[in-house]
Amino acid sequence: MFTLIDIAQPTTVEEAYSLLTKRKNNQLIGGSGFLRMGKKRIGTGIELSSLGLDYIKEDEEYIEIGAMTTFRSLETSSIIKNNFGDIVANSVADIIGVQFRNVVTIGGTVFSKYGFSDLIVALLSLDTEVELYKGGRISLDEFLNKEYEKDLLTKVYIKKNNKKASYKSLRNAKSDYPLVNVSVSKIDDIFKICVGARPQRAVVANGASKFLSSNKLTEENIEKSAQIAVDELIFGSNMRASKEYRYAMAKVLIKRAIMEVI
Repeated sequence: MFTLIDIAQPTTVEEAYSLLTKRKNNQLIGGSGFLRMGKKRIGTGIELSSLGLDYIKEDEEYIEIGAMTTFRSLETSSIIKNNFGDIVANSVADIIGVQFRNVVTIGGTVFSKYGFSDLIVALLSLDTEVELYKGGRISLDEFLNKEYEKDLLTKVYIKKNNKKASYKSLRNAKSDYPLVNVSVSKIDDIFKICVGARPQRAVVANGASKFLSSNKLTEENIEKSAQIAVDELIFGSNMRASKEYRYAMAKVLIKRAIMEVI
């Protein structure tokens, strides 16, 4: 459980950012689902519920999601399902329980770049962008590879382009953290293969994606692309699984996800 010395409830994004950068140990408090699982002493907790960032809406090009939108809202949104199928709902469905998913927010999860995140690997396979107060609007891939700096993630955008996408994960138990997770998307003949919970953060397997996009969709080439993907990525070991096991299982999940999108 974390400890707060003080708490503030700003009414504008500008005020929230000013409070965040005022002292080193000030921190944003969104749903604070994962924050509650650790032990941390926070100077001023900046609570964001008054900023109007809990929404999902669409225009002609993008689905726009406010940073305070919960996993449960993502899971049950007809807007997201109608545009992207089940990939987003599938990626959050096994995260602990409904009560937890009613608390955890997309902004906190994406900004924290959790290596175990199911949602991040799903969003990465779609054409997703994030909007930061200071850093502006950038692709999710660029954000994940960017060095950490204090900022405020306000919105997530997913491009409406009729991508077909699939999410797969492997767990020791249904509500446990994933041992490894995978997402694959396809638009026209262009594939994007993403792997997370390595246990490092999600990344795009660029070599494998390029190979699959440039060759015929044969059983042999699907097998080869999965092999290229696991060979180009780095896997590690922790208390849940060894790097050898993750390597082997990621290859299986990639092939299953490719078959699902084609």
